[in-house]
Amino acid sequence: MRIQILELENAGDARGPSFTTPTPALDFVGRVADMHLACTIPGAVRGNHYHLRRREAIVILPGTEWSLHWDEGENTVTQHHNFNGSSAVLVLILPGTSHAVRNQGTVPLWLVACSSEPYDPAETVARKVV
Repeated sequence: MRIQILELENAGDARGPSFTTPTPALDFVGRVADMHLACTIPGAVRGNHYHLRRREAIVILPGTEWSLHWDEGENTVTQHHNFNGSSAVLVLILPGTSHAVRNQGTVPLWLVACSSEPYDPAETVARKVV
């Protein structure tokens, strides 16, 4: 399987939600060489690309409805999964797996992505999955 989806446990308290990335997810990425925080406005899509070399772990924060779209490589069937935005979700993505996140809600959607390689625009290849 080229993509893994894990709902993160909310370990929060009266101060608010709190989510910890499980050790296997950190092992998946290995050394974090790039990390970014992104906002996606309602109706917008982020992604529609794959990476040649880097593994990516994306945490989508709770707050609004969204969907994940992906393939298992070139000339494979596109798949998708809808989320209601009630919890944080971790998505682990292998190189060659095109992926995209669509904000299907009414408020901004926030995500944090960690990659095993430094950002290199030549290493990111467009392939539309949504």
